[in-house]
Amino acid sequence: MRMIDEQFLKTPFFGVRQMTCYLHNDGHLVNEKRIHRLMRLMELTPIYQKPNANRPAKGHQIYPYLLRGLRVERPN
Repeated sequence: MRMIDEQFLKTPFFGVRQMTCYLHNDGHLVNEKRIHRLMRLMELTPIYQKPNANRPAKGHQIYPYLLRGLRVERPN
């Protein structure tokens, strides 16, 4: 846990997989499940860019909903 904490302070963008690779390269035999459990226990969450999928582009035209107020009584 000390090594995870020290490395996380240097690289706060390391997630479970990168932290596991770092510890493997350092000579420790650990798996991802153990690192995930320890990082969750220490409340460490990596910093990464969140998706912006729902933001409209600048200048995007908003189209009106054409069926508003229309009563649908039968198919097509």
